[in-house]
Amino acid sequence: MRYLDKIYTPQIKKIHSGKVRESFRIDDKTRMIVVSDRVSSFDSVLNNLIPNKGAVLTGITNYWFEKTRSIIDNHLLKIVDPNISLVKEAEPIRVEMIVRGYLTGSMWRGYKNGKRVFSGIKAVDGLTQNQRFSEPIVTPTTKEEHDEEITPEAIVKEGWASKEIYEKMRDISLQLFELGTKELDEKGIILVDTKYEFGLVDGELILIDEIHTPDSSRFWDKVFYEKDPLKVDSMDKEFIRQWLLNNKKNGVVPNILPEEVIAEASKRYINIYEKIVGKDFIQSDMDVRDRIYYNLLKAELIKDGFVTIIMGSPMDLEHCKKIKAVLDNYDIFVDMRVTSAHKNGERIPAIAKVYNNSLEPGCVIAVAGRSNGLGGALAANLAIPVINCPPFKDKTDMMVNINSSLVMPSKTPASTIIDASSAALAALRSLGIRRLKDMFIKEIAEIKELLVKADEEIRNI
Repeated sequence: MRYLDKIYTPQIKKIHSGKVRESFRIDDKTRMIVVSDRVSSFDSVLNNLIPNKGAVLTGITNYWFEKTRSIIDNHLLKIVDPNISLVKEAEPIRVEMIVRGYLTGSMWRGYKNGKRVFSGIKAVDGLTQNQRFSEPIVTPTTKEEHDEEITPEAIVKEGWASKEIYEKMRDISLQLFELGTKELDEKGIILVDTKYEFGLVDGELILIDEIHTPDSSRFWDKVFYEKDPLKVDSMDKEFIRQWLLNNKKNGVVPNILPEEVIAEASKRYINIYEKIVGKDFIQSDMDVRDRIYYNLLKAELIKDGFVTIIMGSPMDLEHCKKIKAVLDNYDIFVDMRVTSAHKNGERIPAIAKVYNNSLEPGCVIAVAGRSNGLGGALAANLAIPVINCPPFKDKTDMMVNINSSLVMPSKTPASTIIDASSAALAALRSLGIRRLKDMFIKEIAEIKELLVKADEEIRNI
């Protein structure tokens, strides 16, 4: 797969899924940001992915983060993968600082219809479409599902930010815009308008999210603008917006892009990356999920596989601990959960969504006795191995209830292993991880060697 939608792993807690970005909790001070290839427009996410889009946005943002540290610190800690960064955990300020250098886009649409005040800024009469302002202006909006204009006074009154913080965000935004304008001008690109987002870390203002990307900014080709300001082609996401506007049906923009538009959009994203960063965009031949798996493993953010023990009742905990004690010897991720097939089985589809799409290999051990519906329910929904390891009080209990684990409906491939240690080892073997195979080969050889020694000792008695 050459494009990225969402990533799933039971090893890192997902805390937010936005229109384009996924956020995961690493610890109290660190979060992992995954930039997908999803595309949003007009406050909705389209039913398409743009190949390489996420890597382009991440690469451009990280480029500018390094360029702008002299103006303000930002949340970037480490680049883990072309689509993934580790960042400081910040308290976001729910205001987008929009800086405009030209009268275009939504502001022009309002202006030509008679509107003159934008976020408290009054525009003079007589301006024309795509005209450059004498000085850049700041028109903040709220950062909500549907962004709304807001005045600086309202930001302070509503408690979005203090007057001091707002003024600092405004001044820094103008400095960032000036730096971006100058550097991009040297590359033949006009920074038309953009947005900046800020957060607080230990009370200090920092830059977060993205900066000067084709999703957050409007770019024009300088040569084409100078030839005809009204016919300049955007070098950003505006290409997609315009296609959507031009292909409305009954006043509604479509939510699916044709293949030729997707290909052109991907080409444009890569092109603007190479112009801004000044380097070729390197496309990996690996499946993007495999690449992310190996990079997260290399960064020691995940283990190379997982085994989840799912018990039907907290009463099964002691039996589960016996299984976990074996698994803990093999340096994999081990999780224990409680889910009853009969009492809250509605949770199983959500579990299946994560495990079936996980980056890393995994296995589930179901621990439930008597009428064991848990193993069957899991096996019917999971695309990874499921092993029943039911707890029994004694041999009589085993003889009475073993059939509920052994007999599964058709197309419900749950195996059953009674011994806790053997169930754990079978789960580990099912992962197919080379490192574990080597460990088992060594263990098997050691057992054989011990048996040979025992045989020789007994024969010599």
